[in-house]
Amino acid sequence: MKETTTIFGLRAIIEAIESGSSINKIYLQKGLRGSIYYELDKLIKTNKIATSTVPIEKLNRLSKNNNHQGAVAQISPVEFYDLETLINETLKAQKTPFFLLLDQVSDVRNFGAIIRTAECTGVNGIIIQKNGSAPVNAETIKTSAGAAFKVPICKVDHIKDALFILQASNIKTVAATEKTDSSIYDVDFKQPIAVVMGSEFRGVNPSVLKMVDYKAKLPLLGEIASLNVSVACGIFLYEAVRQRM
Repeated sequence: MKETTTIFGLRAIIEAIESGSSINKIYLQKGLRGSIYYELDKLIKTNKIATSTVPIEKLNRLSKNNNHQGAVAQISPVEFYDLETLINETLKAQKTPFFLLLDQVSDVRNFGAIIRTAECTGVNGIIIQKNGSAPVNAETIKTSAGAAFKVPICKVDHIKDALFILQASNIKTVAATEKTDSSIYDVDFKQPIAVVMGSEFRGVNPSVLKMVDYKAKLPLLGEIASLNVSVACGIFLYEAVRQRM
């Protein structure tokens, strides 16, 4: 398994971005200045790369006390797919599209477990947002049992961008949410469809809920008010499998 690569130094990170490397996140020291930093900052904004301002102690740990110049980046061990290209390839293969959107699922263990289930249920692709989503790193891949190398993963600027593209391709969207009276068992999963799962703490974003074609909830018969997102996702994906078999 290819581990997540950590690189450090302003110029090295600039070259990685310009070469097209998939950057998970860039950690920056507060108060950076200078022409090289401004060049990096422009690239970060242009490519909408996730960043975090951290104490110098964290940068020292990440770079193993090498000369990081106030910047450390983590490169993803997998390559990401273009969503429109993936949809077209799926349609050309005469498959009934089956996609999964993760609206800022942030825990790597949940993310890895979801990727594993998605691979087992024949999902054509997983779509995540560039900012606020769990990274595809070594821990994600380990939790996915290697499925992260088998399921195409797409990154978009915002989940709403993906919804526009999917709906323009006549792929219906269904959000998992408690904010509805409709049940998962009322949804037709045999049609081209994309399932939307929300984050661990707030669920699906309200602005996303306004855009989807359907909303559906799971029946909860106990006293606990919600399920773990990876468990709930598994139930949704396997209901699709049940209907499609």
